[in-house]
Amino acid sequence: MEHLRARRGTEEGALAWRFLPADGGWRRGEAQMQAGLAELVGAAAQGFKSYVDAEDPDVLVLTETKVNNAPADPALADRYPHRYWSIADKKTYSGTAILSKVEPLSVDYTLPGHPDPSSVKGRIVTLEFASYYLVGTYVVNAGTGLKTLDAKKEWNTHFEAYIRALDAKKPVIWTGDLNVAPTALDLTNPKPNWNKTPGYTEAETSSFARILNASGEEPDAPKFVDVWRKTHPALKHYTYFSYRFSCREKGIGWRLDMFVLSERLVERVKMCEIRSDIYGASDHCPVVMEVESPL
Repeated sequence: MEHLRARRGTEEGALAWRFLPADGGWRRGEAQMQAGLAELVGAAAQGFKSYVDAEDPDVLVLTETKVNNAPADPALADRYPHRYWSIADKKTYSGTAILSKVEPLSVDYTLPGHPDPSSVKGRIVTLEFASYYLVGTYVVNAGTGLKTLDAKKEWNTHFEAYIRALDAKKPVIWTGDLNVAPTALDLTNPKPNWNKTPGYTEAETSSFARILNASGEEPDAPKFVDVWRKTHPALKHYTYFSYRFSCREKGIGWRLDMFVLSERLVERVKMCEIRSDIYGASDHCPVVMEVESPL
């Protein structure tokens, strides 16, 4: 669940946006934290709609929605007049959506250059606003036994080119379930999982690192920033906990949901936090980010 909220009336007409990623079922979104944490926890316990009411985000990014048709929910329609659902051809599979109070300039559901457009359906929505692109993704999982790692590599190849092409036009906010733990800090048990478990292989972490381009090894490529990691350089907090083996209770998790921003946007980030106290109909936690920027 990703949320984007804009607070109007701030100095010089700036907007404070809050995002919140969480994954699994369409009852996930991004939200702004207007209420106190205790109120949000209580709202979440009452269900998705109560939680969204408490957060009141301007934009929700939903991943792994698994819907076969765009839901006709009057409450959501009233709150979010602009709703964009990317639905997979396969029934009850994947799915990504962005719900917005603000109308974008354009909407795209494709990953340019990908040789199998049908496999992209349900995995990406890009909204263009006046001063930035918002890309919501439910990135391909490398699969049990890494059986779909080749499909993940294919996705990564084309997504790397895509996000760089967008950045050449205007800054990018990329969010959602990215299905990669970028470093050993981003999962509880890195050593036994390395190159054995989807989300933590050389191919996947290297692709993510190339997008960040933090060292500037590719001088002609833009730089992107993993915002939560930048603001929490040494912490080991997670966004995904398997339902199996009581992983959440034991604190055994992975950080798979994040915000990646064009480097030139980072100075506008006011906060980025994992809402680990929020429980709901998902094995992922919300992540909230607030960005001050003209919409």
